[in-house]
Amino acid sequence: MPETVTIRGEGIALDLLLHRRYGVRGRQLLEQTYELNPGLASLGDYLPLGTVIVIPDLPAASSTTRTVITLFG
Repeated sequence: MPETVTIRGEGIALDLLLHRRYGVRGRQLLEQTYELNPGLASLGDYLPLGTVIVIPDLPAASSTTRTVITLFG
């Protein structure tokens, strides 16, 4: 379920907000966040105080299986 966040600090960019919330994987949500918040890109690099943003949920991590090849075994 998407989360609603209100900006309460200065100098916060959207990518920083997503990184603080989800870590490195938050970068993949940048485009989806802009789609959920029309007009957000027009606010500039740093989000103004009091801006309300809807942040999408982080998709489930894909569990891929990798074959391990050993050189000496």
